[in-house]
Amino acid sequence: MEPRYPALAAHPRGGSQNVMDLTIPQTTNSSPIETAGIDDLVSQLPERLGPDVDLETVLEAWHTATVRLERTHETLCGEVARLTKELGIKNRELARKNRLADLGQMASHVAHEVRNNLVPVSLYISLLRRRLSDDSGSCDILTKIEAGFTALDATVNDLLNFTAHRQPQWQTFVVGDLVNEVCESLEPQLEAQMIDVDVDVPPNTLLTADREMIRRALLNLVLNAIDAMPDGGSLVITSYDNARGFELEVADTGPGLTDEIKRRAFEPFYSTKQNGTGLGLAFVHHVAEVHGGTVTAVNCPDGGAAFTIKIPRRAMRAAA
Repeated sequence: MEPRYPALAAHPRGGSQNVMDLTIPQTTNSSPIETAGIDDLVSQLPERLGPDVDLETVLEAWHTATVRLERTHETLCGEVARLTKELGIKNRELARKNRLADLGQMASHVAHEVRNNLVPVSLYISLLRRRLSDDSGSCDILTKIEAGFTALDATVNDLLNFTAHRQPQWQTFVVGDLVNEVCESLEPQLEAQMIDVDVDVPPNTLLTADREMIRRALLNLVLNAIDAMPDGGSLVITSYDNARGFELEVADTGPGLTDEIKRRAFEPFYSTKQNGTGLGLAFVHHVAEVHGGTVTAVNCPDGGAAFTIKIPRRAMRAAA
């Protein structure tokens, strides 16, 4: 029977000093491209075995190729696991968005129907108040009814704002003016709850964004802070403007956030308030998202919580 490799049979182990180079071509980071070099070596091995090669060199090269192939396999397995994990996350996010889209359509329809009926009811209450202007007891009852309708109207507005998927109308505006506008609109409530306001926004700070969206987002954050301080406290509004982007932070001295609240704060319809709709912070998240940014919630070192809207500079440049 003829030997499979005559060249090996003709040269016993260690018989030649002239050893041919069977070094595996090197690639970086053990990428899958390594298999190409290994396949080429294996396919060319019979032709490359000349009369001056010994068995020990061949076996060593073969072992090296096997080790590198195992490493490549491990790398591929790790890459498949990573991609599978990312795919699972993307699928869950897509399913969440689809559910929110369906829920948003239903909520929008309900909100419009409720608002259509609120308008005439509010008008009838105003007419009734005029007729009962001399009856203080009846006027007190009407005041409570009006407060209930005002709360209902606020809920409808939250639903409509959350389900409105319009794109930002980019414009450049002075941040300090917007912050003062929001604080002045809530001044009676701030004074009633004995909340001190500290605005730390450099003068003439400019921001390119949708002014109305940012105003409503800031309003929701301030209202959220007010609700967290029923017995008074301090409200601090701070802006940061640097090369990476713009940040607007609203901090309070309330009880802070639990781990569950931090994890679920921006979920639609999640609320820890007895009469909360769970849409205020969800709307803030939506505003940050459509501006290409993010919103974060953390606990302050000295107590309380801080919510920060971050808008990257690249988004503002793209809109300019």
